[in-house]
Amino acid sequence: VQLVESGGGLVQTGGSLRLTCAASGFSFEEHAIGWVRQAPGKEREGVLCASLSDGGTYYSDSVKGRFTISKNNANNTVYLQMSDLKPEDTAVYYCAADLLGRAQIGVLAFDHYGQGTQVTVSS
Repeated sequence: VQLVESGGGLVQTGGSLRLTCAASGFSFEEHAIGWVRQAPGKEREGVLCASLSDGGTYYSDSVKGRFTISKNNANNTVYLQMSDLKPEDTAVYYCAADLLGRAQIGVLAFDHYGQGTQVTVSS
């Protein structure tokens, strides 16, 4: 199983950025996939957003209305479109997958992560 993120960078406040995660070794149709982040000096946050195997989506309150997750099941790629970025969005963003299948029993949690990509929002 591999998760490889790309697309991070430096952007000004109010700007946009799109992250891409290329996944391999499992099916999006059977497992939830999404994103988490870790800000400098802080612990990694819980689920930031997720795309479920049934097509549903989840967003944390901190990004709802600003971030959009989407995926392409055919090529196992997931995207995170980030808009109206704020300095507090500065973090390493990790693509993550629920390989244990806990989402199917109502538990949204990830157990496998990529290496991360840095997003920096300047004020």
